[in-house]
Amino acid sequence: MSIANILHLMGGVALFLFGMGLMGDSLKLVAGPKLELVLYNLTNTALKGLLLGTVVTAVVQSSSAISAMVVGFVNSGIMNLSQAIGIILGANVGTSVTGWILCLSYIGGGSGALSLLSSTTIAALVALLGILLRMTGKGAQKKHTGEILLGFAVLMYGMQSMSDAVSPLRQSEAFLHMMTMFEHPLLGILIGALVTAVLQSNSASVGILQALSATGAITFASSFPMLMGMGIGAAVPVLLSAIGANRDGRRVSLFYLYTGVFGTVIVSAVFYTINAVNRLPVMDTVMSPFSIALVNTLFRVGSILILCPFLRQLEALSGKMIPEKTAPEKYNELTAGIERLEERFLLHPTLAIEQSRVAINSMALRAQDGLAASFELLRHFDKKVFQAVADMEDAVDTYEDALGTYLMKISSQNISERQSEDVSKYLHSISDFERISDHSLNLAELAQELYDKNITFSSAALNELQTLRTAVGEIVSIAVSAFITNDLDLAARVEPLEEVIDGLCDEMKLHHINRLQDGSCTLGQGYVFNDLLTNFERVADHCSNIAVAMIEIESDSFDTHEYLESIREMKSEKYQHYLDEYSKKFSI
Repeated sequence: MSIANILHLMGGVALFLFGMGLMGDSLKLVAGPKLELVLYNLTNTALKGLLLGTVVTAVVQSSSAISAMVVGFVNSGIMNLSQAIGIILGANVGTSVTGWILCLSYIGGGSGALSLLSSTTIAALVALLGILLRMTGKGAQKKHTGEILLGFAVLMYGMQSMSDAVSPLRQSEAFLHMMTMFEHPLLGILIGALVTAVLQSNSASVGILQALSATGAITFASSFPMLMGMGIGAAVPVLLSAIGANRDGRRVSLFYLYTGVFGTVIVSAVFYTINAVNRLPVMDTVMSPFSIALVNTLFRVGSILILCPFLRQLEALSGKMIPEKTAPEKYNELTAGIERLEERFLLHPTLAIEQSRVAINSMALRAQDGLAASFELLRHFDKKVFQAVADMEDAVDTYEDALGTYLMKISSQNISERQSEDVSKYLHSISDFERISDHSLNLAELAQELYDKNITFSSAALNELQTLRTAVGEIVSIAVSAFITNDLDLAARVEPLEEVIDGLCDEMKLHHINRLQDGSCTLGQGYVFNDLLTNFERVADHCSNIAVAMIEIESDSFDTHEYLESIREMKSEKYQHYLDEYSKKFSI
């Protein structure tokens, strides 16, 4: 081959890889933003995992990407190894679909009207339709569909470029000799594994082999070992993705390697033993892109069928290769939800946002539990309960730090408008949950001051505080429940109740001034009483912020001050109904 041919080949490879990536990414977008969640939610059995792994890999066009995602699932504890096995097996089958797509690049035409059926004409028509949809289509779905077509067209042009570049090789004695060398099983498997490991894509290495087959110099004897080796080489990016993962995460990556290695060992041992006894006629068959796609699929399906009876043994072997080690816990029980914030999910924003939502829900519940415990301290002080409030406040602080960093990383990804709204809502809300937790600790410290100084309030003050505690407890419960369930109707109850709580605090301050004047309360009691009211009021304010973030972001705007002013001025029928309801319920 001349230098020009080599450059032509490399350009074809570049176009092929770019087209495959564009088509896979766009297919994923068109399939829906929740594609990754399908794997997350529907893999409770190995059979489901196998089927879903096959389908999703065929859509994403990358078995290593799916398997790396599964490593993240297992590493974060939201999926066990048994569930992951099914997906990995399916991914091995699904990746062979790309080979069939590439066969379209070799459709031949004829003369006259039949020329319209040639791959060149099809690629041109697909490219034309794709660019029209990309440039003139209204809506994200049409634009992404256009990108799928453009990716497919670029992929086909890349395949054609590779085929044209290697066509002179059919006359090269050196190339023909090299192909006969690959008929040696060990050498062919090694070359296939190395090429795939370098390209980081099994689909790409199969595509190159299909392009070489167009020279007519590739036989079954030389292509079959390379196809088997490509399955082993595809494990390299998965193994790399497991660096830094926990024990089970690393075991998943090893299992992916085992499916390639043991499938190859068993199939090759049986096949080449039979061939040694009586040479099979298929060995001299000249391969085409279609036959390579067929052999690749048959090998992968056959390997899975052969390995199925030995899955438990393979799982046990991965456990022995990576033994259990005692390590300090990174997070305690209160902050266990942070483990879901897996860095590997950042490449799949829908999945990352879903795990953020689950973690924030845990954070919200910790904040609510801390407030309830501080209320208990105001009724009866207990050092153990005080420490529990302090521990929960530390946990909520940890949640805020981890979630804030993780959400900012998500926002830097290419995310949809809906996903951006979710991230914005979560970023606004985590600081409010953290502040609620801070006020819980403040209330606990005030309870300790009351206990240490033996301060008691009058019966009238105690009754008022009980009413206010009940109201604040209810607004926190409503805000947390509304946030967790994303219930906007429930969130609409928060602001009327917050207005009632503000009124209660103002009224209680006036009552307390009267008690100070008539001597039923002392100045020392007054300072603590006012601090209690301030913390209660601030808790209600943060509940209001959470509800406003939910309602306003859903309406594509976010201006807390403007929103509060508008709803208080308009006093809708629903708002007035809730206001009257809570005013009667929490009157003093």
